[in-house]
Amino acid sequence: MKIELFENKVFFENNGIKNEIHPFWLRERVNGENFVDKKTQQRLFDPTKIENKIMIKNLNLSDEFLEIVFEDGTKTKLSIQSIEKEFSNKNLVQSIKKIKWDSSLKKLKNYQFNKNIFEEKTMYTALNDFYKFGFVIFKNVPTENNFIVHFANSIGSIRKTNFGEYFNVKSKPEPNDLAYTSLPLSPHTDNPYRKPVPCIQILHCIDNEVSGGLSTLVDGFTVTEDLKKNFVNLYEILTKIKVRYQFIDEKVILEDWAEMIELDHNNEFKQVRFSPRLDFVPLIEKEKLELYYSARKKISELCNSDQYKIEFKLSKGDLLMMDNHRLLHGRTSYDKNEGNRFLQGCYIDYDSTESKLKYLARKFAL
Repeated sequence: MKIELFENKVFFENNGIKNEIHPFWLRERVNGENFVDKKTQQRLFDPTKIENKIMIKNLNLSDEFLEIVFEDGTKTKLSIQSIEKEFSNKNLVQSIKKIKWDSSLKKLKNYQFNKNIFEEKTMYTALNDFYKFGFVIFKNVPTENNFIVHFANSIGSIRKTNFGEYFNVKSKPEPNDLAYTSLPLSPHTDNPYRKPVPCIQILHCIDNEVSGGLSTLVDGFTVTEDLKKNFVNLYEILTKIKVRYQFIDEKVILEDWAEMIELDHNNEFKQVRFSPRLDFVPLIEKEKLELYYSARKKISELCNSDQYKIEFKLSKGDLLMMDNHRLLHGRTSYDKNEGNRFLQGCYIDYDSTESKLKYLARKFAL
């Protein structure tokens, strides 16, 4: 991108196309101490009270700054870097490219916990890896006094659900979810029936004395991209048919309608909702249902295959943080008579980790 001046007008050139920057766009970005609170970066003025037809009186351009005097007497000095950043229309998180992975992934992204990690560059690196791979593991996290709450609130804030601020994952009598049994859980995403679906799940291993109960992860991004490449008709039906997802217990009824594979405005991967215990396809034409059932069977085969699934045992103190919009997780069965298997879980949303990542980037000038 290139900035140019001509007759008190500011132009930007991008990919060979030149356009004028609207004077009002520049006027509402004045950044002097009388216009912007330096701590909050909030405007001290209301731009809707300014006349739209604002004109530029004088301009000066250097390699680093654009100096402007407006006809209403307002002056400002804008960095060229800040203007270019706004025109790129990407934030720090969006610039982190997802890395596809399958069962060939052998080296997990592990980070050693210490009490100061929330303010260290290590946390910035860990969160970058989280957005790249969809998960990260912190080792030796304290297991006393429901420490998961402190951990979650140190990188954002917990999203409370009907399961509570946090929940205890262990076998118990009369469970309201199969997670609270010793049965195997096939790869799935959590809470597809919520509006919106929780973005990030944290699972903290408090104790694990059993030989089974291995944690499983599948990269839904990899699976759906491979489905798109090799079975395009099956992929497309899963991006178009809205399915009813439902959770019911004695006091709670939750449901939402959504595509199994949700795309963003660029028709790129946004989210996968996969939980065959909870989905109900609507009554539609038989031919579409035939295709849909074939597609669901195929994506299930892929998610449960050894080609995409990784398995590992969480040890006491391990804290697994995973992207619930991208990753499918599950576990193998275990014998509860062997000993205790006790995990604690909670949810947080993307704004939590995005905020923490941006704060650390600013703190360490990254």
